[in-house]
Amino acid sequence: MYKIFLIHQNYSSHFNSVAAAMDLPYPLHIAMFPWFAMGHFTPYLHFSNKLAIRGHKISFFIPKNTINKLQHLNLHPNLITFFPITVPHVDGLQHGAETSSDVPFSLVHLIATAMDQTEKQIEFLLRELKPDIVFFDFQYWLPNIARNLGIKSLQYMILSPLLQAYVGNIPRKSQGKVLTEFDLMKPPSGFPDSCIKLHSHELRFLLSTRKLEFGSGVLLLDRIDTGTEFADAVAFKGCKEIDGSYADYLQTVYGKPVLLSGPLLPEPPKTTLEEKWVSWLNGFKHGSVIFCAYGSEGPLETNQFQELLLGIELTGFPFLAALKPPIGFDSIEEALPEGFNERVKGKGIVYGSWIQQQLILEHPSVGCFITHCGSSSITEGLVNTCQLVLLSRVGSDHIFNAIMMSKILKVGVEVEKGEEDGLFTKESVCKAVRIVMDDENEVGREVRANHGKMRNFLLSNNLESSCVDSFCQKLYDLL
Repeated sequence: MYKIFLIHQNYSSHFNSVAAAMDLPYPLHIAMFPWFAMGHFTPYLHFSNKLAIRGHKISFFIPKNTINKLQHLNLHPNLITFFPITVPHVDGLQHGAETSSDVPFSLVHLIATAMDQTEKQIEFLLRELKPDIVFFDFQYWLPNIARNLGIKSLQYMILSPLLQAYVGNIPRKSQGKVLTEFDLMKPPSGFPDSCIKLHSHELRFLLSTRKLEFGSGVLLLDRIDTGTEFADAVAFKGCKEIDGSYADYLQTVYGKPVLLSGPLLPEPPKTTLEEKWVSWLNGFKHGSVIFCAYGSEGPLETNQFQELLLGIELTGFPFLAALKPPIGFDSIEEALPEGFNERVKGKGIVYGSWIQQQLILEHPSVGCFITHCGSSSITEGLVNTCQLVLLSRVGSDHIFNAIMMSKILKVGVEVEKGEEDGLFTKESVCKAVRIVMDDENEVGREVRANHGKMRNFLLSNNLESSCVDSFCQKLYDLL
């Protein structure tokens, strides 16, 4: 009891000084409960840091063995407290599996089942902690628990509202109706944009996700829609200048507040780039190196793995590629194209372990970033000077991130893929890289100019601060 009182004293004292400067009525206590994936924990924690700067108290629910992986990202341990969750064992999962990165993609639905079985633990924590509001994403059952305890709930999706606005069941009023590719070729009624054109392979993928069971016999879309229906409000990553029209559209469709958290710019890293990478990158001229990172989950098929590397080689630029071994291989070395290592020796590295992406992107030698179009990676690319080549991984949010960057904002170039099979070639990879790296290319000039403007906008003095302040004010309005 004494420890809790002491933390509360420090917390109140900190808030009072912040509140005086920011005209906040009182500190909020916010519980965070993201989906069990590093790509969700990390942005939720980044946003928690931004809320803690404003004096708000965060209770972060997280699988117990994952805490150590995130501890270094907690910049305000006096205000952000990790509460360990014991993830129940589910038949089919190896013992100790807690997050999506612990299992192959084919078993991720069992992680969702295990997450659902933490419901009683979460109810106990919420009852004991009594936060003002709880943030969640895929836990469709959480709003009802929160409501019964007198706690507000907010469904916080760490992606742009564009995806939900275009394909969501609620905007399309499609409950019980089987949609076709033809249906998805057209935006839903009232959609605020006309420039979205989906390829055949993307349409087929988006339709397949509508049938995707995601744990406990529940469809992924039903998880999201049920959470949306019963939450007190919904929020997305983004800012009004870029995403405002889609958020406003969804607010009209949902009939409840839709908030934007700001762009979630990466925090300045506490560490420095490893010397081996500094030394290697320093050996090349300014803006000449390609950095390719294809996400921490979901390896490529062997053919696409090799086409990607051969395409990068074909550009003639030096490169650093951070990739997982392709499906069916245990190591990078055994999967490389024949003779590849010998041909690229001294100017190319394929690296199979975790890498300091944010710090690599900041190095002045890096001129091009080939990205899988994950939300955090896109943001890290936008705030640096390297140019974006968009090679979206199969995933609804990745597809729409690529559309946003290439077609709407025109700040990157998308790698061309087969209309039907969705496969890219070494030639299409090479073509996209050369467009953004060629000073004389007209499309490349436009993309570089737009990227420069977007970078300046995102890094402008008050943008993120005003976004988060506005978000906090809307949280107060909910209570």
